[in-house]
Amino acid sequence: MTTLNAQPENIDIDLKRSAIIVVDMQNAFAKPGGMLDLTGADISAAASIIQVNQKLLIAARHADVEVIYLAMTYKADLSDAGGPTSPNYHKELGMKLMREQPEYAGKVLIDGSWDWQIVDELKPQAGEIIIRKPRYSGFVSTNLDNYLRSKDIRYLFLTGIATNVCVESTGRDAFFAEYWPILIEDAVNHTGPDFCGEATRWNFENIFGWVTESESVLTALEQK
Repeated sequence: MTTLNAQPENIDIDLKRSAIIVVDMQNAFAKPGGMLDLTGADISAAASIIQVNQKLLIAARHADVEVIYLAMTYKADLSDAGGPTSPNYHKELGMKLMREQPEYAGKVLIDGSWDWQIVDELKPQAGEIIIRKPRYSGFVSTNLDNYLRSKDIRYLFLTGIATNVCVESTGRDAFFAEYWPILIEDAVNHTGPDFCGEATRWNFENIFGWVTESESVLTALEQK
């Protein structure tokens, strides 16, 4: 076991049973011209988040810690997106954008599109998996839980975008499924006012898991 510096208290983790879950580090959420940018969200912090993730992924691979990518995405026919009777149809930004601005129909978060792809700086390496998810949580309508259990993984380091939406949703469901969710605070970026990210940090510290910094994770990985 390795002791990780974290809040609200340090946590003992088994790096052999750990994974870094890279949540939605896609062009849609991190690049100019992507879905978030098109809807007017502030993505100015995304570049620094990408840099932090680069360091973490290099260290994780060197330490033989599993790297798992999640990607928010829909089939081209939107059969997994939910129709008018689904709340996802009415609230998810990509769905709203494609409906309200028809020029983006079939181009936002659609399998295989530029918007859907993982940013070039963080491209998966051979053997690493991308789990497509049609909802905010990585555990809904996916094989993530089965995959983690097949690998005997219990400790989940969470990075990505957006802190208060897909990252938090995935972390909450991880907690409910008896995983240990650990938010890497400087490896995530929120959407909306700053208090949205602050609320997620509070939730992780006090209710759903732990919060740490990338330097603490890098130190632990280097020790392994």
